[in-house]
Amino acid sequence: MSHTLKVNDVTEVTHNVRRIRLEKPDDYNFTPGQATEVAIDKEGWRDEKRPFTFTSLNSDPWLEFVIKVYPDHDGVTEQIGRLQKGDSLIIEDPWGAIEYKSEGTFIAGGAGVTPFIAIFRDLARKGEVGNNRLIFSNSREKDIIFKKEFEQILGDQFINVITHEKPNGNHLFIDGHIDKAFLNEHINNFNQHFYVCGPDAFNDGIMNALKELGADPDGLVFEE
Repeated sequence: MSHTLKVNDVTEVTHNVRRIRLEKPDDYNFTPGQATEVAIDKEGWRDEKRPFTFTSLNSDPWLEFVIKVYPDHDGVTEQIGRLQKGDSLIIEDPWGAIEYKSEGTFIAGGAGVTPFIAIFRDLARKGEVGNNRLIFSNSREKDIIFKKEFEQILGDQFINVITHEKPNGNHLFIDGHIDKAFLNEHINNFNQHFYVCGPDAFNDGIMNALKELGADPDGLVFEE
């Protein structure tokens, strides 16, 4: 079922990421971590659907997406970067395999963190963050989405990995890439759930490394 929804607010999150809030239809519910197909309600773009993850919660009076935009690409995200209050998006029913199972380690690459935003917000609201940990890889510190919010929710359990510049001296920032050696050094228990989301090559590399290190394939949560 499709819903055509007005944009209520567009906010810059980072230099290339926008937070878009829409009006919310009655009885529209989803599980934190799920996504939907989104199209822009403009001539020539209504059939150009792309998957985006909800970052709001069911208890919020709006629907929210956090989307990386590419101004130099002539495509959907370039058009999303032009959205203003009063424009409309077309969304479908929610879907997706990423949802919270139990305490574990979340591993995200860039905008792949978006499914985890709603999960951590939901856990924080319920007071159930526990020992969950987020390892978040970005090219540069300026690329980190919702850095302050993750710091507030997770504290020392929020680890940033910076790949294309020397990070600051904070012990929660690591210089390098998330690979098998990194995982072996920074994770001491592979008998837990692992939640993985990022570009396809990132996901494949992380999941193969986790399996080689003894992680249970049934404990890997990802979007297939």
